[in-house]
Amino acid sequence: MTEYDLHFSPSSSRDAGSFKLLELPSDLCKLIEDAMESMTPLRFKIKGKADENAVLCTANKTFAIRSVALSNSVLVVTPPPDTSSLDFTADAVVIRDQVSEILELTPSVPKLHTTLASLRGREYDDGQEDDGMNESPDDMKKITYDDALRTIQASDIEIDLGLKSRHILIINGELRPISRPYLDRLLELILNVLIALSLPHNSAPVEALSSSLADEHDVPRTVSTQVMSWFGTMQHGKWKMDVNALIKEVGLGVLRHHRHDPINRDDLVAKWKSLVGDAFESRVDLGLLSGSYLASTSDPESLTYFPTSLLPIDPAARFADLFLTRSRWKAKDITPFLADIAVDSKERDKLLLKFARATTDADGVWYTARAQYNG
Repeated sequence: MTEYDLHFSPSSSRDAGSFKLLELPSDLCKLIEDAMESMTPLRFKIKGKADENAVLCTANKTFAIRSVALSNSVLVVTPPPDTSSLDFTADAVVIRDQVSEILELTPSVPKLHTTLASLRGREYDDGQEDDGMNESPDDMKKITYDDALRTIQASDIEIDLGLKSRHILIINGELRPISRPYLDRLLELILNVLIALSLPHNSAPVEALSSSLADEHDVPRTVSTQVMSWFGTMQHGKWKMDVNALIKEVGLGVLRHHRHDPINRDDLVAKWKSLVGDAFESRVDLGLLSGSYLASTSDPESLTYFPTSLLPIDPAARFADLFLTRSRWKAKDITPFLADIAVDSKERDKLLLKFARATTDADGVWYTARAQYNG
């Protein structure tokens, strides 16, 4: 057995607490091994303010960092700083620090909610030119795209996807949520222009489409091209529409008017089909709106707008709101409202086990609250 001559570092008191042990999940280990093998740069970011739990971000994933106490302390040792010194032998190692905890990484949903919620009041609406908007009140701080990359606890790719899914424009570097009525109007205009110019929805020239929207409807190109990127892909000057995504958003535009005033299922579908036109009415499907409405328990044909985006992001508060809204949930009805707070179905099932009780009857699985909530 090899023997080593142990020494305490002269700077051990200064080094105390400066070393951390980080346990890497298998996918992060693979990422590092692949980068070392291919000799490609690899960078992680640790994000978090003083009042936040830190997260570690790769290019496309976010991991929560949790401290776990070790039953035995671990010594951090290094080679001596100067092996030529008479104080050290060839087999000497220097004790630099003592570690009694390990940092554990677990997959986490991107934490975009707080920052993007602060954008309320900065909506971009019809008639606002991209360089001539009214100044905001002094207490309404602008948030730039660079601010988002620096402060939001999510990977860069997750931030981009979050901005896209929440329909946040980037105007002169600033984040501006598009107003819902304006978005509804733009999508109707896009569908109408496709038909008027006989453009294929799976290969429409971006320049022709954006020019028509700018010249005929005063839609700035920087707005129309971003909206197109939300509802499709653009390559080599062509736009390929994501039909389901665009049709879904048109349906949400109809449903949004019925948060307190329910709409009949057939009336919703009929109006939805009339807005998307003959070319796309066959793609209208109520399943596209899952997680955005509630069907009345007394009249299943009566639907009310109930979007996941307006629910709390904290799991305990989310379940509290859900069970205050409805004391019993069918499994298929509650799961769409949990998709954005769980990284996968396994994590979702853990949340259900923690905050809800499952019972089974002739109608299937039902969930009720573990805690009692007073409405």
